[in-house]
Amino acid sequence: MYLAIIPIIAVLYLGVYWWQQRKQKQFADSNLIDKLSPERSTFKGAFKIIVLCIGLGLLIVSLANPKMGTKLETVKRQGVDIVFALDVSKSMLAEDIAPSRLDKSKQIINKVIDKLGSDRVGIIIYAGNSYPLLPITTDHAAAHMFLQNANPDMVSSQGTAINEAIERGLTFFDNDEQTNRFLFIVSDGEDHEENTMISTSRAVEAGIKTYTVGVGTSKGGPIPLKQNGRVISYKKDNKGEVVITKMNEKVLKTIADKGKGQYVNGNKTQEAVDIIEDVLLKAEKMEFETKQFSDYKDQFQWFLGFGILFLIIEALMFNKKTRWIQNLNLFNQKNKN
Repeated sequence: MYLAIIPIIAVLYLGVYWWQQRKQKQFADSNLIDKLSPERSTFKGAFKIIVLCIGLGLLIVSLANPKMGTKLETVKRQGVDIVFALDVSKSMLAEDIAPSRLDKSKQIINKVIDKLGSDRVGIIIYAGNSYPLLPITTDHAAAHMFLQNANPDMVSSQGTAINEAIERGLTFFDNDEQTNRFLFIVSDGEDHEENTMISTSRAVEAGIKTYTVGVGTSKGGPIPLKQNGRVISYKKDNKGEVVITKMNEKVLKTIADKGKGQYVNGNKTQEAVDIIEDVLLKAEKMEFETKQFSDYKDQFQWFLGFGILFLIIEALMFNKKTRWIQNLNLFNQKNKN
């Protein structure tokens, strides 16, 4: 934006130069003006503006603080691998837990991610099918961003198939040497499949500990249908009766027990976060990644220095012709006079 000053200065100079030429022609012809001011240099005036523009341009660039990678350093990380499998089925929209089961689940996951150090995290969403939302990574900021957008519309097949989430989790961990791998299933416990325990056993055999986080109440609540953020109706069954969805704590406890993990009640956000944090802190950390990071150094001082130099040169220059160039008599002007 500041660089726009440079063409403005150039336009102003051309405007002033045109105005001066016009006024001079009204005063006298060009030959007479050259005789009255023999040391006046048109080239010097234009050159001063060019030097001024270059100087200002360099100063403006220095304000942007340009950087250049000059150094590479190796960073070794230690931690555990964590995958969250988030239930985004329609039942998670129930508001028996404020603001809703899904929003409560996101709060828990976000707070856990904030507590992580160098641990890697991945996110799976599931309903009738499971989908990878975020591959396992150390980029916790990306995890927050992707999690924010998770909703039931992202899954084409509705229902609740926890076994799908576990099967997807088996392929999510890309480090076979990692001794501590955790799969956290965040759900209301509704499960419409019979193969969940088989999938859980497979996860144990792969060295993955399966934890469950239950969100919802045993009393349950209706599933709101919203338009523009407002509830317009509630989901109904084939008989036209409002569907009441209830949390199935028993299923979640069974999965956690079978998966060598632990069941966590997620209705109280901070308590759930503290329990999960304690589990992860006690886990043995392992070096799982070595990366090269560029250490960028500031380079603004070069632009600043040359910018000031050009401004000093511009200030010291006069509009008069340089004497040694005059002595060369390139155009034989002395003889003509």
